[in-house]
Formats: sequence, C-alpha cells, structure tokens
Amino acid sequence: MNVIIIEDEKPAARRLSRLLLELDVEVSTMLHSVEESIEWFTNNTHPDLIFLDIQLSDGLSFEIFDSIEVKSAIIFTTAFDEYALQAFKLNSIDYLLKPIDDEELESAVKKYRDFKPEKQKISVDFNDIKKLLVNPLEREYKKRFTVKVGQHLKIINADEVECFYSENKGTYAATSDGRNYLLDTTLENLEGELSPKKFFRVSRKFYINIIHIKDIISYTNSRLQIKLNHFSEQEIIVSRERVKDFKLWLE
Repeated sequence: MNVIIIEDEKPAARRLSRLLLELDVEVSTMLHSVEESIEWFTNNTHPDLIFLDIQLSDGLSFEIFDSIEVKSAIIFTTAFDEYALQAFKLNSIDYLLKPIDDEELESAVKKYRDFKPEKQKISVDFNDIKKLLVNPLEREYKKRFTVKVGQHLKIINADEVECFYSENKGTYAATSDGRNYLLDTTLENLEGELSPKKFFRVSRKFYINIIHIKDIISYTNSRLQIKLNHFSEQEIIVSRERVKDFKLWLE
C-alpha cells in the first residue's frame, strides 16, 4: 500500500505517520503545502491512499486537484465542524477529526482495506465540499436555546453563553449571569449549530464564546489557559493540538 500524508503541521504529520506505522501502514511521503503537493503529483505516481489535511499554510488542499485528476483514495483529516464533515464522509473513504484518535484512525484504515477498488469507483466532488468550507459563515446558525428549569422553559440567547461544556455525561451552557443550564444535546451536535465566527472548541470538553474571553494565559506544554468573564468553576485549557487553529480564529 502506497500512502502519503499532506499536512502543513509537521509534528502532526509525524505523529500520524507513527500511528499508521503501528497499524502496519508505512508512509512513503509527507507533503506540507499546496505548492509542494502540486509539484510532487506532477512528477510522481499517485499513491493508493492520501491522508489529506483540508487547510494548508498556503491555501485549501483542494487547490492541489484543480489541475490534477485524483487517482487515489482519500481520508480527510480536519478540524472543521460537523456540518462540513458530512460532506467529507459522503465524498471520501472516511474523515478524521483533529486531534486524531487512535481507534478512529484504526477504523478508517480498516475501512480502506475493506474497500474494493475494482468494484467501486472513488468519486470525490471537491467543488461541493469547497462551497461548505469557503463560505461557512453564510450558514444560518442557532441564535437561541430552550432549556427546562423546573416546570418552566427558559430561552437563552447564544450571545449570552460564555461557554458550553461537558461534565458527568451532561452538556451545559454557562451564561453571563453566572448560571449553568443542562442542555438536551452533546458538544458534538453543537458543532453544526454554533457560528464558527463566535464559538471555538478549545478541547474535547469546552466550546467558548469569543465575546466573553477576559484573558488568555500561557500554560504548560505549549497550551493556553482561557479566563472568561464569569465562568470559573473549572479551568479552560486550549489543547496543544488546537492552539494554532485557536490563534488563527482570534484574528
């Protein structure tokens, strides 16, 4: 099996390569930009399988294929939220949400190995996916949430929420008045409902609202600690794998 990785973050590419080696999958090449990838594809035989990061340092990775016919199976690696992932799932072998989980990677590799290229044609419609990625803010996002408080229903505006967080298998909204409300949903489901312009998932446990950030502090192991205006029940730490994307989101 000839496998390549296209990923602009070299530590992430090396980590993925190590994880694949544990699954008896050896990566032959690692590419880190659109420009480098175009040159490589022009001069080399296309691989059996590509692990493809969506956002590279010099543009969307789909630009690689604007002038090159795709002859490989693709497993997307992405930090994009759930609504876009549905398109990835329909147009590729699989997708992996960053930071990549060992078991999910193993499942994706198994899915590829079970794939029968002689019976199925790989068809990736990059234009449909690009529409979702290039103009994500044109979507309509949830502006309010309804929660049950005793025998009453309370409406919470999304802008009032300082953060969404998970605790003891429950998902909560912490609001600017210092209260926490239990929601009938999960953080994963919220990914497709929250505006990426206002909300960012800093870890598996927390989604934060940019308008309620009070302070950002350097933390151990190249991570960041977030202080919100009122929420103080728990530490909010930006996981190391998400620090780069978080800084870009702040700009």
